[in-house]
Amino acid sequence: MPLTATSVKNAKPGPKTVKMFDSGGLYLEVSPKGGKWWRLKYRFAGKEKRLALGVYPTVTLKEARDRREAAKKQLSNGIDPSAARKAEKLTDSVENSFEAVAREWHDKFKPGWTPGHAHTLIRRLERDVFPHLGSRPIGKIEPPEFLQVLRRIEDRGTLETAHRIKHVSGQVFRYAVATGRATRDPTADLKGALPPAKVKHFSSITDPKGIGELLRAIDGYKGGAASRTALQLAPLVFVRPGELRHAEWSEIDFAKAEWRIPAEKMKMRTVHIVPLSRQALKILQELQAITGRSAYVFPSIRTNRRPMSDNTVNAALRRMGYTKEEMTGHGFRSIASTLLHEQGWPSDVIERQLAHQERNSVKAAYNYAEYLPERRKMMQAWADFLDCLKNGADVVNIQSASR
Repeated sequence: MPLTATSVKNAKPGPKTVKMFDSGGLYLEVSPKGGKWWRLKYRFAGKEKRLALGVYPTVTLKEARDRREAAKKQLSNGIDPSAARKAEKLTDSVENSFEAVAREWHDKFKPGWTPGHAHTLIRRLERDVFPHLGSRPIGKIEPPEFLQVLRRIEDRGTLETAHRIKHVSGQVFRYAVATGRATRDPTADLKGALPPAKVKHFSSITDPKGIGELLRAIDGYKGGAASRTALQLAPLVFVRPGELRHAEWSEIDFAKAEWRIPAEKMKMRTVHIVPLSRQALKILQELQAITGRSAYVFPSIRTNRRPMSDNTVNAALRRMGYTKEEMTGHGFRSIASTLLHEQGWPSDVIERQLAHQERNSVKAAYNYAEYLPERRKMMQAWADFLDCLKNGADVVNIQSASR
């Protein structure tokens, strides 16, 4: 006979544990001390098993029956309710919080990233996601919950950052799915939830007269030798700022007049060769007498065991009077790309020297020396062109001479 609310309430303890059966395997277990626990007896894979459904009166008879039906539904789908509960507890554990899984993902993949990229990714998560969702079980985070995080970022006027956070968090969620800590990526449901971010180009000066003024200002810069030399070398080699500041003397071959950047320092993870013009070689030779005892070409002012900070070049430009809307360290790449194309140099040669991504990654790994003779010629002509701009020569004649 099924239990009633009254019979459950009035159940008395005995000298031994008493079992009061309801139906469908559900029963109330009354201990000698008066404790009352709901249990479910069921069979799975030919074995009899027990499942705890809660403590009376916190869990009423009706709620216990609802939990019994939920367990039966799992059984009908071939799921062991006990195993499912253990898996849920595992998902809820500290080890499977969003922050724990994100840090695990970051540690696993950062060997394949540049140090700067790895640092940027984890800092974004630490600043914008961990304070709000870091302790939440990653498998229980829902799309509206994550959207609130993105809205906070959007509301402070950094929409592009919100898009980047959504992208990197999506990678974390997909890693959680792959490793059994989540069943889905909630960021996939947020497509269209954020306004599109406007494409932001790095600030740079492309007017030849303005470039000449910039180069003269760099030569007159009164800061430290390493920062001034980095500014002088940046327009001649137009590598990414992170690649420039991490340059090491062991990578510079004065005899071959080239700088060979290892794959692990490159954004695209392939070796990159930078032909060095006569002007670039002279700058490096003079700097070697100053920083040659350090492994780094541009060491930190605090210790020669680390490269200069990532803000050194931009800070120097600000002290020279250039705002971030006018010029950045990355802008030297834009200058070179724009004017070299205008001068008619082959696009393939320019793009290879800029180390832009090769669509075929296998091909890219073997083609780091592609167009090298043409690139050597272009880099020397570019250095000569910059000298002419710095000296205030006729731009039209300069372009003709560089061809």
